[in-house]
Amino acid sequence: RILQMGKIEDERLYNKMSFKAFLGATLAVLAANWCLVCCDITDGNSEHLKREHSLMKPYQGVGSQWDFGGSTLVTSSYVRLTPDERSKEGSIWNTVPCYLKDWEMHVQFKVHGLGKKSLNGDGIAIWYTRERLHPGPVFGNQDQFVGLAIFLDTFRNDLHGMDRSFPYISAMVNNGSVSYDHGKDGRSSELGGCSADIRNRNHDTYLAIRYSKGRLTVMIDVDDRNEWKECIDIGGVRLPTGYFFGASAATGDLSDNHDIISMKLYQLMVEHTPEEENLDWTKIEPSVSLLKSPKDNIDDPTGNFRGTPLTGWKVFLLLLCALLGIVVCAVVGAVVFQKRQERNKRFY
Repeated sequence: RILQMGKIEDERLYNKMSFKAFLGATLAVLAANWCLVCCDITDGNSEHLKREHSLMKPYQGVGSQWDFGGSTLVTSSYVRLTPDERSKEGSIWNTVPCYLKDWEMHVQFKVHGLGKKSLNGDGIAIWYTRERLHPGPVFGNQDQFVGLAIFLDTFRNDLHGMDRSFPYISAMVNNGSVSYDHGKDGRSSELGGCSADIRNRNHDTYLAIRYSKGRLTVMIDVDDRNEWKECIDIGGVRLPTGYFFGASAATGDLSDNHDIISMKLYQLMVEHTPEEENLDWTKIEPSVSLLKSPKDNIDDPTGNFRGTPLTGWKVFLLLLCALLGIVVCAVVGAVVFQKRQERNKRFY
């Protein structure tokens, strides 16, 4: 009987050690996945910074690597695309075409003015397009552009679209055949978007645009906490290489100061298949493969496009829930096993 009790104690000790080992391994997996997700959000590594495509203080590249037009004013602290005056438009464009297949653009900006809430306009647009320095009606740039645009719209034109608040950030990919609908705030061509309180903050605000492996992700940091929040995540996006980065802004009857503090482009180190490597990326036509047309886009309460694939955060949360479920099952199993062992002791 003594030997049998010793054997039972050894089994209980072994089970406790096994459970601790399992729990430690689970926590290690969680930590590893957390790191992978964090690393996937931004690159931000200085060694991957592409200076020929970046605009930074003291803006020494302006005039050689960057051109500007319209009302744009370059100072030692910021590039002001428009002053807080009516009917102004300005832009700044990289003169060097970008041939990176995978990249991430970080934009530090500030929108501010004397206008009260809802009495300001019109907003900023960040561009990756085939043409550059073509002034027009779309936030200071041409309509029916070819490429990608991220709109930071600060004025509501569609008085019937009260299901979203402004300022509003949205994305559009165009092959030159679609016009931006100002009256509807670009809803018919919007791929996704979110509301963001970017006006008259006491600090600079930040935008990250990531394009990698056919996925477009837009993230924001409006609280200056060095924490990115996902705004847009769209798969099936095809963008060519050899296009130009730029930024533009416009005012109408209402106005704001639209300032660009910096634009930093990072190269993302991503492996591609041999077929992708052999593809002539300069010949790709900008397009998006959606399950339904952007014209049928119905906003959900968060402002994101329905039917998009799972994001890195969603996958992480699902994995986290699954692992927590396993841990709970393991704890319950250990308790049941211990109770059964204690019950069996009565028979020895």
